[in-house]
Amino acid sequence: MRGRILLTGWFTFRHGEATAGDVLALHRVRDVLERERLAYDVVWSPGFRADALHLDDVRPEDYTHLVFVCGPLHGPQIEELHRRFAHCARIAVGTSVIDPGSPAVTGFHRVLARDAPGAEPALDLAARAPAPPARPVAGVILTHGQHEYGGQRRHAEVAEAVTAWLAGRDCARLQLETRLDTRDWRLCATAEQFESLLARLDLVVTDRLHGLVLALRAGTPVLAIDPVAGGAKVTAQARACGWPALLPAGRVDADGLGRWWDWCLDEGRRRARQVADGFRRGAGEDGADRLVAALGAAAAG
Repeated sequence: MRGRILLTGWFTFRHGEATAGDVLALHRVRDVLERERLAYDVVWSPGFRADALHLDDVRPEDYTHLVFVCGPLHGPQIEELHRRFAHCARIAVGTSVIDPGSPAVTGFHRVLARDAPGAEPALDLAARAPAPPARPVAGVILTHGQHEYGGQRRHAEVAEAVTAWLAGRDCARLQLETRLDTRDWRLCATAEQFESLLARLDLVVTDRLHGLVLALRAGTPVLAIDPVAGGAKVTAQARACGWPALLPAGRVDADGLGRWWDWCLDEGRRRARQVADGFRRGAGEDGADRLVAALGAAAAG
């Protein structure tokens, strides 16, 4: 086949977003085209990929084919594609047909649907997309409270620096909360549920004392930040746990975050398991070890 193909989909129109399913479906189509050495371009939403090719940048006469990938076939945006690319052979692939008589559907020369009235369903394109290398899964536990530290608080600055840096990492991020709630399905209801969650992560990024301790208890490495100028309970607890991956509030920069991130995903895995083993063996001393003596002393006077 000669000519050039333009790949579009709802990832072209959505304002500032695309779904994982949309993008994986696109990867499946690109993989097929590349194996056949067919030339193509992809048009993205400006809000999602500001640096990519956008529909307003495209000259329709540069293309012989238009392929719409994934999603439901309906609405004026798809109908406008038929008008603007009227000279192209137009194909929809991996799509849902709701109304077969809709102009959005009938405007295509071929519709290779994943589901349509009266037709056998086909696999969604995302199911057979090329398998990518696994990305790290990071739990993010940040606090905006702790007003007891007054003028030493750097919580807002720390959260801004950490989240801006994390947004640029090639990883899966989970925003977590140590607060338990038996009424809110979005939160864990028991400490055991929360520990099970932490145990399935590759690392935790936190400026909370219990974010540090509970992740280490689960054997998960922690990139810890102390949000209090001069250091406070996070620094003290990292020292008590023998955990080195800690940044002070005044030194939260890309170099420090990146260095400890890499360490957590390498040597930190082994060290976190060692710390967790120590907790289980009863290594170290906590206040409960001295509680009975303190109770007796208090009773005596």
